[in-house]
Amino acid sequence: MHRNMISTRCGIVGAALLLTAAAQPDLVRVRDVTDGNTVRLTTGERIRIAGIDAPGTHADQARCAREIALGDAAAARARTLLDGRSVNIDRVGRSYDRTVARVTLDGRDLATLLVANRVARWWPADAPKPDWCGDATDRREVQNRRGARRADRR
Repeated sequence: MHRNMISTRCGIVGAALLLTAAAQPDLVRVRDVTDGNTVRLTTGERIRIAGIDAPGTHADQARCAREIALGDAAAARARTLLDGRSVNIDRVGRSYDRTVARVTLDGRDLATLLVANRVARWWPADAPKPDWCGDATDRREVQNRRGARRADRR
């Protein structure tokens, strides 16, 4: 009986240690910044920062020219903060062939830093994507460019 109790307690303690170890964020190095909310690690893994949206940087992703300009500014700010730096990541899911993770830089939450720098917005799960465009004319301009590119491909 005593032996079974010790074995059970060891099993419980071992399982608790494994769960604790699995919950620890990984220390990784950023190779480059793709855009305001996505980075590539030196391992090649792509990480999307959880909980935020940054404006798109490409006409096929952005809804307007203003979004592209804001996206370029967001990417530049993220590069200043992250290029070549070590960060901690806590993987929380997957999105479009990217790992979604909470990212910390020098102990500070990166999503909070990017939102505070006004280059990203909070984007809770199941909420609509933030609108970075304020002018319908601007939206039509990007849609027209998309249509022209599709016609060029044919």
